[in-house]
Amino acid sequence: MEEKLRILLCEDDENLGMLLREYLQAKGYAAELYPDGDAGYKAFLKNKYDICVFDVMMPKKDGFTLAQEVRAANSEIPIIFLTAKTLKDDILEGFKIGADDYITKPFSMEELTFRIEAILRRVRGKKNKESSVYKIGKFTFDTQKQILSLGEKQTKLTTKESELLSLLCAHANEILQRDFALKTIWIDDNYFNARSMDVYITKLRKHLKEDDTIEIINIHGKGYKLITPEKEV
Repeated sequence: MEEKLRILLCEDDENLGMLLREYLQAKGYAAELYPDGDAGYKAFLKNKYDICVFDVMMPKKDGFTLAQEVRAANSEIPIIFLTAKTLKDDILEGFKIGADDYITKPFSMEELTFRIEAILRRVRGKKNKESSVYKIGKFTFDTQKQILSLGEKQTKLTTKESELLSLLCAHANEILQRDFALKTIWIDDNYFNARSMDVYITKLRKHLKEDDTIEIINIHGKGYKLITPEKEV
């Protein structure tokens, strides 16, 4: 019998939390509900989960703080934020922390499960791929391990950073179309996801800054281009 995928659900609205848990369990997930960020983090440290769904506004520890602590412990686990906030700055803050998706309330249960399934499909697909190693100037990038190496220095990338850098490497010295990257990694090419991708491009530039032969440039109205002296797979 196939093991159920485990969801760490943190929501302080008792009625909504129970409704979400019951719905996800009915869909075949092993969903565990916790009423605040503190309880959620303790559960995260004790158990193994496949994906996290965090409300932003919670007592004891808010969703952003919880996500930062979870990311510090496990940079790869997908995180979805639930929030009543619609301010762009708040949503961008979530993506800067490393959110994989962001759903504003009210939302349908079908929308939540669709986004969970889309993210898990992408994660499973990535894990099933054969290991690929790219040479980026002086760097070596192992897409399977999500490690960017320069000599003895190794940087562990987040899942989003790794996916975006993989696409850039696959299109090295060519234009990576913005819409294609958004739909491949973020599923949807909406405004907030586009801004999230800009944040991750900035992060990748910082990771690669020690080699001045490498550059990620903006191609106005089209996308990005990874300029590198060599491209190997």
